[in-house]
Order: sequence, then C-alpha cells, then structure tokens
Amino acid sequence: MTRTAYFDGPLPRILAHRGLAVAAPENSLFAFRDALRLPGVVLETDARATEDGVAVLVHDPQPAGWAAPVARTVLVDVMDHHPGVTTLTAALTSFPEARFNIDVKDGRAAWPVAAAIRSAHAEHRVLITSFREARRRATLRRLPPVATSASGERIALAVAGLRLRSRRLVRAALAGTDAVQIPERLAGLDATTPAVLDLLHSAGVEVHFWVVNDPDRMRELVRRGADGIVTDLPDLAVGALR
Repeated sequence: MTRTAYFDGPLPRILAHRGLAVAAPENSLFAFRDALRLPGVVLETDARATEDGVAVLVHDPQPAGWAAPVARTVLVDVMDHHPGVTTLTAALTSFPEARFNIDVKDGRAAWPVAAAIRSAHAEHRVLITSFREARRRATLRRLPPVATSASGERIALAVAGLRLRSRRLVRAALAGTDAVQIPERLAGLDATTPAVLDLLHSAGVEVHFWVVNDPDRMRELVRRGADGIVTDLPDLAVGALR
C-alpha cells in the first residue's frame, strides 16, 4: 500500500467523474475547473495515447465526431479538430494542487501517462487505475510508488474470496493496492453490504462506488461504510456528504 497525499482530506471522498460536465465537455479543463470550485473534490479522468505518444484525456477509443481512433491521430490534429480535448500534462500543470484519479484506457498509454506525471512532479497526488492488470502494472513500473486501485482481474479474484467469506483470499487478491473502485453489484454479488465492506476493508483498501448520482443513495452507501463516491454530479455529492 502507498499512502500518498492523494489520500489527504476527509472521508468520504468525492470523485468527480470526468469533472463536472454539466456546462462543459467531460474530461476538459473547463469541467475540471468547475469541479474544483467544490471543496475537497478529486478529479476522475480517462487517459489514452495519441499516435505520437501523448497522453490525452479521452474515454472512448474513437469518440463521436472523430475521423479516426485516438491511437491513430497525432496530437496536432487532436488540437486542431477537437480543441476541447486536453493532455494529461496540461491538466496536471493547470491544477497543481488537484488530486487526479487516472484510468489508463489502453496499453500504449502507460508510458505517456507515467511521463506526464513525472514531468509535472505529480506522483504524490495521483491514483493509477485500469480495468486491465497489465496496463496498471505497466504504468506503475514507470513511476515511483504511487497510489493505485485494483484492476478488473484483481477484483474478480477478490469476489471469489468475498463469496467464501475468506479474509485471506481477499487480502491476497488486493495485495499492493490502496483502493477498489467498483459498482454496487459485482458478478451478482451485492458489494454494498456491511459484511462485504468489512471484508474489503480487512485488505487495507478504501472502497469507492461508481457511478452514483442520487444523493440519498450516496448517503446510504456512506452509512454502510463506503469511503468514496464516484459521481457525475459532485455538486450534489458535496451537498449530501459534506
């Protein structure tokens, strides 16, 4: 486990899913700016690599309106044709105090993501995650110790331990991670029960649920023991949880 400054601030954590994309495009500097007007919010974002190896904050492999996938588009064309898209470097340097939860969306992005973090000296304020374990590990190998959450493969192993109510198996599955970021149901298992949350916490990880936009549900999950909420509506979350 790596307890960096990413984990500073009070619980529960509010993670702004792609920023606050109500009056601004998701994953844009404007969406991040709007989210950061709220107290104590973490920015959740997605990273892919352009053809020339730059980490840009885009969720889909080929967003609507793009002539080609991100991986086959060079940065200058991204900037010319999609001016709302930002690089990870620009986001980290534009908001030097902000904490970022970075989801590495493709294997080619591992090196560019790590390079952007290092160039911005942002190691202490990022959490690296990815659905695929190989992408997560490839990114972490290029960085000093940083916070990280479990990949999909790690979570699948943890579910086996949860079904058996085995603290040993859950701990083994989540060893070396700092958080799990999960939906409320995992392969048919209700992940929100106090018993499941207790087993996950026994592995020394925080538990963040995504994507939750109903304030009453946010409060209920926190009451049950959730450490964080990933939400499209961080303004409502702040009102409900702060």
